Amino acid sequence: MSRVVTVGAAQLGPIARDEPRTDVVERLLVLLHDAADRGCDLVVYPELALTTFFPRWYLEDITEADHFYERSMPNAATQPLFDEAKRLGIGFCLGHALLETDPDGTERRWNVQTLVERDGSIVATFKKVHIPGHASHEPHRPFQHLERYYFEPSPDGFGVWDAFGGRVGMMICNDRRWPESYREMALQGVELILCGYNTPLHYAPDPSQDPLQGYHNQLVMCAGAYQNGTFVVGVAKGGEEEGVASLAESTIIAPSGQPLARAQTDGDELIVAECDLDWCKNYTGTLFDFDLYRRPEAYTRLTSQRGVATPCTSTAGSTGFSRSR
Repeated sequence: MSRVVTVGAAQLGPIARDEPRTDVVERLLVLLHDAADRGCDLVVYPELALTTFFPRWYLEDITEADHFYERSMPNAATQPLFDEAKRLGIGFCLGHALLETDPDGTERRWNVQTLVERDGSIVATFKKVHIPGHASHEPHRPFQHLERYYFEPSPDGFGVWDAFGGRVGMMICNDRRWPESYREMALQGVELILCGYNTPLHYAPDPSQDPLQGYHNQLVMCAGAYQNGTFVVGVAKGGEEEGVASLAESTIIAPSGQPLARAQTDGDELIVAECDLDWCKNYTGTLFDFDLYRRPEAYTRLTSQRGVATPCTSTAGSTGFSRSR
C-alpha cells in the first residue's frame, strides 16, 4: 500500500495590521486551489497565518490585542477554508493565535497550529513550546518581539498523531531551532513534521546573526530531518510586513536531510513535494535505529538540568558547580 503524501507548503507574503480575516482567508483559498490542481493531500500554512505578526507591538492593555486571537476553530472567518478543503478532499495545517478561558475565568493565550484531515475533522491542536523574545516593553528596539508577553509556553510538549496514512507531528518557529523538538517526536515514530514560522531578518540581541538567518533556518531543519529520519515541512510568512523584513525560504525536506522543494519568492507561493513516508525507514531502520544505538542512560542531563553547569575550579568548600542561564 502506497504511503506517499503529496504535501504543499503554502508560503504567505506580508499581512497588513488592518487586513481583514476575510481577505486573508481568500489568499489561503487561492493557495488551496493551487494545491488541488497539483494533487496535494495536505497543505501547510505558516505560523500566525490569519493575522500580521502582532508581537512586534507593545500594548499596555493586552486585551487590546484580543482581536488578533481566535476563540474557536473553525469560526465564521475560517469556515470557508474548512468547507472548501473538505470538498476538495485536502487536509491542512493552520497556524493561528488562540485565546481560551479556563473554568475559573483565567484567560490563556497560545500560539498554535491546528491540523485538519482530508475529511474536515480536526486531528489535533499543537501549542508552541519554545517561546522566544521578551516579555516586557523594550522601546529601544527598532521593533519588538514580545512573544513572551502575548503567549505562554505549552504545558503539553510535542505530540505525534496518526494522520494522512502516517505519523504526523507539529512544531512552531523557534521550536525548530531545538534538537529536542525533533527527537521527542522521533521517539514517538514521527514521519512528517509540520512547522510554520515568522522569522525577522534582523535579530536585535546579536545583529551579526542577521546574514545567517537563511543558513540557520536550513541548517536546523535539514539536520532535524536527517538525525531523526523524518520529513520536515517548514513554511514561512515572509517579505516586508509592517516595516519588518522577514525570512521566506519555505522548504520541504526529506529524511535524508536534502531539500526537495524550496520557495523562490518572499510572497504567496505554493511549493509541492511527494513524501513517501516509507523513505523514513531507510534511516530509522539503519543508522538511526534508536532501539539499537541510543544510550539514554548517558543523556540524563537533558531532562534533569535546564541551564549550563560547569565544574567549579575556584575556592574549596564550594558546591562544585557554578550555574549560568
